[in-house]
Amino acid sequence: MAGSMAPPRGVTKERAAEYKGHMTFAVAMACIVAAIGGSIFGYDIGISGVNTMDPFLEKFFPVVFRRKNSPTRNNYCKYDNQALSAFTSSLYLAGQVSTLAAAPVTRNYGRRASIICGGISFLIGAALNAAAANLTVLIIGRIMLGVGIGFGNQAVPLYLSEMAPAHLRGGLNMMFQLATTLGIFTANMINFGTQKIKPWGWRLSLGLAAAPALLMTIGGILLPETPNSLIERGHVVEGRRVLELIRGTAEVDAEFTDMSEASELAKTIKHPFRSILERRNRPQLVMAVCMPAFQILTGINSILFYAPVLFQSMGFGASASLYSSMLTGAVLLFSTLISIATVDRLGRRKLLISGGIQMIVCQVIVAGILAAKFGADKQLSQNCSIAVVVVICLFMLAFGWSWGPLGWTVPSEIFALETRSAGQSITVAVNLFFTFVIAQAFLSLLCAFKFAIFIFFACWIGVMTAFVHVFLPETKGVPIEEMVLLWSKHRFWKNVMPEPDTAPLEDGWGHGGDCAAAHGSNIHK
Repeated sequence: MAGSMAPPRGVTKERAAEYKGHMTFAVAMACIVAAIGGSIFGYDIGISGVNTMDPFLEKFFPVVFRRKNSPTRNNYCKYDNQALSAFTSSLYLAGQVSTLAAAPVTRNYGRRASIICGGISFLIGAALNAAAANLTVLIIGRIMLGVGIGFGNQAVPLYLSEMAPAHLRGGLNMMFQLATTLGIFTANMINFGTQKIKPWGWRLSLGLAAAPALLMTIGGILLPETPNSLIERGHVVEGRRVLELIRGTAEVDAEFTDMSEASELAKTIKHPFRSILERRNRPQLVMAVCMPAFQILTGINSILFYAPVLFQSMGFGASASLYSSMLTGAVLLFSTLISIATVDRLGRRKLLISGGIQMIVCQVIVAGILAAKFGADKQLSQNCSIAVVVVICLFMLAFGWSWGPLGWTVPSEIFALETRSAGQSITVAVNLFFTFVIAQAFLSLLCAFKFAIFIFFACWIGVMTAFVHVFLPETKGVPIEEMVLLWSKHRFWKNVMPEPDTAPLEDGWGHGGDCAAAHGSNIHK
């Protein structure tokens, strides 16, 4: 494009010191209601514990039911069944696919639209699961829950990041993880109660997912849209009004200018998934892939999905195993509160690295106890069983202040506006892909690796801890629309970011060529 019209350049200077505003009631209510989406995600993780209830197994998985009650079966392999794994993992495969479809909805129709779509899908899935008469209907219900997760997990972290003031963004964004852990704990409590209601207690466990789904749907209808999304879609006056409302002041010129500049560039990007592959977006893309993958490779979801199964495999009784998983869920909830209180003071890196080190130690200790005291034909003693539960709780504690919340927080806050929806979709898709793989494979891996499954995960935690130390810059206190300026200052990524004269040129300046050059010329100043 020729002539005197200058191309949009995005955010060109740091204005964080000029930001005004404080925590307001509007932000608090919006974050609480939006974070309910996390509680559904957590509930669906925790409620998978119905897979140890005898009436549920007898109806849908009779082979596993007979194997479970066979005294001669290898303790590590009692639950090794691909159909049972599919009950858990089908939800996450559906979520992986649906989150990619959620990206254009979130960008073109707003964050609220995806939240509402997610809530409706959850309602349908909960109804199908509660009424399931055969395995087919049960799996279809799980798939609908997966669609809800795909839309909800794509939109809610973005919503929280954009609504929160910069200096409180870490803690408020963790409302999603706090709600997730609360959902896990609630599901464990419900399972503990409904196991005594025979033969239909499992239906109550699965059907109660409709309660938070209804709240999420109503909340999506009543919540204000984020000012970032409103301005990006051309509703500038309304965006300014909402920004003043959520910041509690009319002095929002600096933040509004950042949003407007980011929006002007975002409007020129017609293909965000193509743009996100450009060299100037390489650091964010790496984080969008690695952070969610590493979060799952801690082994946390294996413990959360199959905690009752895992504890029963170690010799705990049915009630004792559900009680133990309820305890670990409570620890995870408590540790998330620690993270919320410290993340905006200590920063993301310190929490991730310290949590990683503690998780490695815990995994190795559990592996050692199982190697020495547990086997295919022998049970853990009472003292060893208590020790295993204590160490797993310490593992949960470390995960809850580190990779649990920050595996979602960091990717949701690092993308420029023009690629934010696409970036979050990639984050959710990668998370759900690895969740699906681990969920589908864990029972078989447990049967094959035995105690070494914990060493397997400990090795991955070592890799991810080193990754954070080398590649992740500290994002504490950096305004979300100025995050694009951060990478050129990092000791590694500054060598990856393109020079102004090497930025790729697409079909006109509007698709990233001159815009990228403009970004480059300013972030090096």
